[in-house]
Amino acid sequence: MARKNEFDYFDGFIKLSGYCCDAAKMLDEVLINFDVNTLEEKMKEMHDIEHASDIQGHEIMRRLAKEFITPIEREDIVLLVNEIDNITDTIEDVILHIYMYNISEIKNDALRFSKLILKSCGELRIALEEFKNFRKSKTIHDKIVHINKLEEDGDGLYTESVRKLHMKSKNAIEIMAWTVAFNSLEKCCDACEDTANVIESVMMKNS
Repeated sequence: MARKNEFDYFDGFIKLSGYCCDAAKMLDEVLINFDVNTLEEKMKEMHDIEHASDIQGHEIMRRLAKEFITPIEREDIVLLVNEIDNITDTIEDVILHIYMYNISEIKNDALRFSKLILKSCGELRIALEEFKNFRKSKTIHDKIVHINKLEEDGDGLYTESVRKLHMKSKNAIEIMAWTVAFNSLEKCCDACEDTANVIESVMMKNS
């Protein structure tokens, strides 16, 4: 849809989703190989990813402010930038909460969550790669449906994880810390679904 010398917003969306995938991969690796002694360093690395995502988002907004004609409605571009960036922010929040609440050992349910988040971000990136030519795409609708299904899986895992936590733990501090952590993990799945819903909405407007 972009003409020669015109900024490619769809490519910008794909680049933004790449930071989500990078953040999800780092989260998964941090939880699998958890080490409290390197957590602060990993927090800084995660923040670097989040900062790079912000820069990409600002570049899209800068170009949007200068251009009169856009391939989709301006408000939809702004909304998509904010929703995609929010995914990276929520993933960063997981690491921050683990650090803030001084969690020293990772629960298996957190690893299950990180796999859901990693898969959701991967599916979202594929959907955004198909977004420019969504009318001809044979896969974008399936990707959106799958992201919604992964979010439902996240809801179920959140309920199961928090119940298990309250049934097995007698430590009030542990219960509080992990309730916050599980909530942060579940929000990552929500953020992916929110972005997929925006993509679907834009597709409907332009069909």
